[in-house]
Amino acid sequence: MLERAVVLTLVTLVAFTTVGSRSARLMAQGGRPQAHPSTQEPSILVTPATMERWETELSNWGRWGSDDQRGTLNLITPEKTRAATRLVEDGVTVTLAHFVNEEEAIDSQTFAPTKHWMTAVDPRTGAVSFALDAMSYSLHDGQLAHMDALCHYATERDGQQVIFNGYPQNLDAEGCKDLAIDRMGPGYVTRAILVDMPLLRGVDWLEPSTPIYVSDLEEWERFAGVTVASGDVLLVRAGRWAKREQEGPWSYGQTGAGLHASVLPWLKERGVAVLVGDAVNDVQPSGVQGFNRPLHTMTQVFLGLPLVDNGYLEDVAREAAARKRWEFMVSWQITNVPGGTASPFNAIATF
Repeated sequence: MLERAVVLTLVTLVAFTTVGSRSARLMAQGGRPQAHPSTQEPSILVTPATMERWETELSNWGRWGSDDQRGTLNLITPEKTRAATRLVEDGVTVTLAHFVNEEEAIDSQTFAPTKHWMTAVDPRTGAVSFALDAMSYSLHDGQLAHMDALCHYATERDGQQVIFNGYPQNLDAEGCKDLAIDRMGPGYVTRAILVDMPLLRGVDWLEPSTPIYVSDLEEWERFAGVTVASGDVLLVRAGRWAKREQEGPWSYGQTGAGLHASVLPWLKERGVAVLVGDAVNDVQPSGVQGFNRPLHTMTQVFLGLPLVDNGYLEDVAREAAARKRWEFMVSWQITNVPGGTASPFNAIATF
């Protein structure tokens, strides 16, 4: 029986403000967004049977031992890290992070409210007596660049929910017992390769629901003179943040441009260690029957490939284009959230 991944938390987005694509028009009319027609072409089509076959063919279960908690992060070897440092030429750094705010918008305040408050407040007068504050937010907020822990998605095996490497998805009020973010290492330094699809296409951003295929990734490699290799962080820019700046918030979680599921064997073959998108990585709708986010399903549960959603790729795209150099060193620290299902992606690109 087909084993389908189960998302730990779901959110229903009910408004849509952008226009200009078929999906956008349907949403504006109260209809359901439709997958891009090209996702149904026979040479591209990914079916439930394909997904089931890939569960075995693309699996990394046991590759780094039965007790492994890091998945493809193991591909970032000391040699890979040393090689990445040699890419630094100018000493210019830019952030790949995007943080939350208290804006009430369709792409924020998801899963939990964002709150920031001063903590040293006189209860009688309300005056702030000292510069101390606190904050709460969802680790999967729609505006937060965050790395998913490998316990975030699960699949059903023999009536039990299991996660990468065959661990039971053991959850309680304190979080995940295995494959939580605090089990995935302190942080990493490696080579990053930026795929800037709007630049390649000569547009400011990809239209909603635009799929990115292997042919697009390889066309970019030829254009940029780079080849994605084992241990790399792959950054895929679709232009989500540029679109938001110009047109305002929109339901990118339902109609975002992104990678099509057919890229999964390519990601495994190339040995991508971390996949970073500026939306949810999966093109939405996915075009795969029965799977809302097939890329999340396969990468996290079977490949053990951590995903970063909502990465901020505007500054790094500008710096890379100015140098005509789309490979650079990237470094990030993993916030040690006990049992956490994600960590803010506090990454720095250094040219």
